[in-house]
This record gives sequence, C-alpha cells and structure tokens, in this order.
Amino acid sequence: MRLREDIMAGELTYTPRERKMVAWSAILGYAFDFYNLIVIAFLMIPIQKSLNVSQSQTGLIVAGTLAASVLGGILFGWLGDKIGRKNALLWTLLLLALGSLASALAWDFNSLLIFRIITGIGVGGEWGAGMVLLNEVWDNRRRGVGSAIVQAMSSAGTAMASIAATVALTYFDADTAWRVALGVGGLPLLLMLFVRSKMPESRLWQEFKRRESAGELPPEKLAQTTPIVEIFKGASLRYLVVGVIIAGGYIIAYQSISIFMPTLILRDLGGNLGALRAITLWFAAVSAVGMIGGGYISDAFGRRVSIIVATLIGLAGLIAIHSTSATRFPGDYMSWGLFWAYLLWGFGQASIGQFGPWFAELYPVEMRATATSTIFNIGRLIGSMAPYIVPAIIAAGLVGSLRDAMMLGIVGAAISLVFTFLLPETVGRTFAVVEKKER
Repeated sequence: MRLREDIMAGELTYTPRERKMVAWSAILGYAFDFYNLIVIAFLMIPIQKSLNVSQSQTGLIVAGTLAASVLGGILFGWLGDKIGRKNALLWTLLLLALGSLASALAWDFNSLLIFRIITGIGVGGEWGAGMVLLNEVWDNRRRGVGSAIVQAMSSAGTAMASIAATVALTYFDADTAWRVALGVGGLPLLLMLFVRSKMPESRLWQEFKRRESAGELPPEKLAQTTPIVEIFKGASLRYLVVGVIIAGGYIIAYQSISIFMPTLILRDLGGNLGALRAITLWFAAVSAVGMIGGGYISDAFGRRVSIIVATLIGLAGLIAIHSTSATRFPGDYMSWGLFWAYLLWGFGQASIGQFGPWFAELYPVEMRATATSTIFNIGRLIGSMAPYIVPAIIAAGLVGSLRDAMMLGIVGAAISLVFTFLLPETVGRTFAVVEKKER
C-alpha cells in the first residue's frame, strides 16, 4: 500500500515546464478576461452616441455581461469537473473570443447586449477553469502568490483596455474606435492554440475519474450525485453562501468605482484622454503590486488576514476618492488629489487575488471547479448590479452627483470584510485524490 501511494505521488507531480505552461495560460487568459470586462468602461460615451443608447442602457450592457458570467461560471465549472479543466478552458476561450469579435459588429443596443452576454459567458467560465487548474498544479506553500500573480493580470488587462481604447479613440472616428477596441478582445483565439498544444490536464482530476470508473473510490464518493447538486449540501453549502457574499461585496465595491471613474474624470471633472490613460496605467501598476504583496501575506499569515488588510486599505481609498473628487482636474494629474486617492484604493484591491486559492482549498477535487467557479461568478452577478444601481441612484435623486453614487462601494467592501471571518482558514492545505467535504 505504501509503495502504491509513493507511485501515485510521483504520477501526480508536474515538471517545472508543465507548471510554467499552466501559469502562462492562466496569466494570458485572465488578462483578456479582464480586458473584456473593463474596456467598455472607456467606450461608454462613443457607444452611446454611435448606437443612440442612454447611460442606463450602457449600464445594462455592463450588467448583462457580468450577469452572463454567472451562467458561464456555473456551466463551465461543472464541465471542468466532468470533462476536465483543460477542455473546459478551451471552450470558454472560444466563446470569449467569438463574443468579442461579434460585439465589434453590433448595430444597435439589442445586438450589442446579446453579443456581450456571449462574451460574458466565456469570461465567467475562464476564471474557474484556469484558476482551479493553477491551484491543483502549483506548490501548496505558494498558492497565494501564484494566484495573486495571475489575478494581477487584471491590471494588465486594465492597462490593455486603457491603451486600446485611447489609441482607437485618438486615431479612428468614434464609431470605428469602439468597434476596434472591442474587437481586440478576440485575441484569445490565439491562446486556444497555446493551451491545446502545451498545457497538461489536472492529474488529480484524471486520477479521481480513473478511480471512479474503476469503482475504487470509497462508497460515500461513489454515491455522490453531480457536483452542481453536491455543492448545495452540508458544509459545502455553508462555504458557498459565505464565499458568494464575500466575493459579491468585493465586486460591488470594485464595479462602483472602476466602471464609472473614466466618466467621472472625463465628463464631470474636466480631464482629458491623455490624463485618463496615464492615471489608469499607474492604477494598474499599483494594483498589481498590491495584489502580489497580498499573495505573500496570504501564504505567510493566511487567506483571511490578507483579505482583511487589503479591504481596510480599500475602504480608506474609497473615502479619499470621495473627498478629492470634489476638485476638478488641475491640468497636471500628478498634483491632483484624486489621482493619489485612486492609487490608494487600487493598492487595496488585493482581496480578489486570494479568492481562487481560498475557495479551491475548501472543496474536494470532484466538485472543486464547480464550487470555485460558482461562488466567484454568483459574486459577479451580485456585483453586476452596481453599474445599474449607481446611475439609478442618481436618476432617483437620492444623491446629487456621480461621485456620491459611486460610494455604494463602501457598502460592498464593508459586507465583504464582515463575512471574511466566517470561512475556515485553509492556507497550506495539501490536495489529495480523495478528501472529505468538511474543512
């Protein structure tokens, strides 16, 4: 028996090259994932003019994209547990690319909404499939940093979105510019070729499926139903509900600021495209540094401590944003208080970098992709309400300005912080083929 376990341990390990391939796939995939979520924030004004849509309708497009990610997350999370992490990832990349290319050809509000929904389905599935595979392959002592580096690619995606949008708006007419910027999101078609040729499948998952087919699993495992049902039973349900609230609160806070910051700077505070591009690039760099730092804190002190520290910094940044956004753009962004407040808030966005390892470590291999992706993407559904609620708050006369309505983010961040105390700590956990559901 001991010899068999030693053999299995060797079979389930990965070469350094295989780990690098998985990491690069996750890094590139998540960069394009976030590009497709964020780029439309830079294109709201030209889209409104080109397609004759209102601010509320553009908010619905953003919300629809995020809501569709829930469907994609649940579907492809489940497929990741059924047909494998790698195969599920290939399908998500295909939908992400085709939806982006179709969006660039939209002719009215309804067509753009439909194509962004298709894009959203791919976005939702990509995170779960890629993040679970990464965490199953990576060194358990460094999962926090590994996941943080991948998540930091959200900053690269933001930078790509800023550059693509501003370059397009500078060198093309408004109607062409937003189409070019959305069409760039179709580049994951090239990433599919990389994934298909270079990346290994999860060996934990392969061994579990082999034992399942051979009837070698414990009776309680053989008696389990489909993962989408099992995650709603016992301790798994408790982890799911708490995880959804943590992720949802975070994303409400993030979307309340990130989606509307370009509009606040350009329309309300007299900024220009050059300043917006520079501010966004600085924000992306500082966010990446904060996220990776959060990964080191997570591996050293735990997932919970890392998220608490980041959320407190983010709350301080939110308060600073509201205070400094009362001042119009002075002509030099470096002397603008809002610029520095925005960087402080960006440095405090490290929590999302720890959702992947924390949620993955809560579940056994047979339901890990389903659970991790479902938690994160239902959180995205909750967060997708923010782009609609913020303008609705203004339209209802509840606040007097966009900067006031954006402070919805304080509510989301506070909720996320409180529920962080209700999940068990999992840092350093070793994955096995057969595991209990209770942590």
